[in-house]
Amino acid sequence: IAQFPPTERTASRLLAVPDDNDAKPAILQFADIGRLLTAGDILVANDTRVLPARLFARKSSGGKVEIMLERVLSSNRALVQLRANKSLRLPQKLLVGDIAFTASERRDNFFIIDCDAHDIAAIFRAHGTTPLPPYIARQADAQDDERYQTVYAAREGAVAAPTAGLHFDRALIDQLIRAGIEWTTITLHIGAGTFQPVRDDSPAAHSIHREWLEVNAQTCAQINRAKSRGRRIVAVGTTVVRALETAARGDADASVSPFCGDTDLYILPGHQFRAVDALITNFHLPRSTLLMMVCAFGGYARTMRAYRHAIDCGLQFYSYGDAMFIARQQ
Repeated sequence: IAQFPPTERTASRLLAVPDDNDAKPAILQFADIGRLLTAGDILVANDTRVLPARLFARKSSGGKVEIMLERVLSSNRALVQLRANKSLRLPQKLLVGDIAFTASERRDNFFIIDCDAHDIAAIFRAHGTTPLPPYIARQADAQDDERYQTVYAAREGAVAAPTAGLHFDRALIDQLIRAGIEWTTITLHIGAGTFQPVRDDSPAAHSIHREWLEVNAQTCAQINRAKSRGRRIVAVGTTVVRALETAARGDADASVSPFCGDTDLYILPGHQFRAVDALITNFHLPRSTLLMMVCAFGGYARTMRAYRHAIDCGLQFYSYGDAMFIARQQ
């Protein structure tokens, strides 16, 4: 499990998964991803920007509480995860300096907090820290403020990074565009629920988290034009797959339509992919909805062979780890 980002964004490795099940995957430098792309392909990336979503608070009694933002609901209300040594009794007053929150309601694994006197998003911006995932066993530092953010991040609202995009720098994006690769973006604000494991014996029984996304009309037109010309749509990350497949739901011709709102799309093996032809993605946690999506996209046996090869070759996993490129299984 990678605990730190590579020295340079494009210095990570890239596992190229072959279409032929009998062939071995190749390992490239991420900087060489252009070798796997063809002029006319469209790279679709997620331009969400990660909030400094982790706050450290205290109870009136002095006990420490970690607040992890899931979603800002209004100027003075948010949905959060709360972690404390002892279970919290509601309502519970929480203090960040001289700023007081009230945890008033529980919703499954989350809590509602209110702060009548201040703008909640502004409090997180001023006092929060970069929300590194739970498998990174260290505190966030100044390096993470930059590196746990894509270079094209634009629209603030995520509490986890779209990690496949962390491998791109501006020079690589410009190089690909000069080579005839198109570039466009969607927005999907990733929530902390993305790390929730599937605990049910049947994955279909899992209640998946909802996330807000927008696929605008300009991006839809660009994608639909490319598809009509037989070009590939290449998703930079599983969040892009979720967004585009949401935007393509119900369209018999597999076109994507503008969409703005929450998605509850849960992609499991058997899903009929309409929008995405190839995927760039990091390696994902066991029993996660993201790994299940990749298995649905690339085929279970093929994906597991790729993971075994990645482990045998010492590739790094998860957010700051290496990446893989896989085409949709036909």
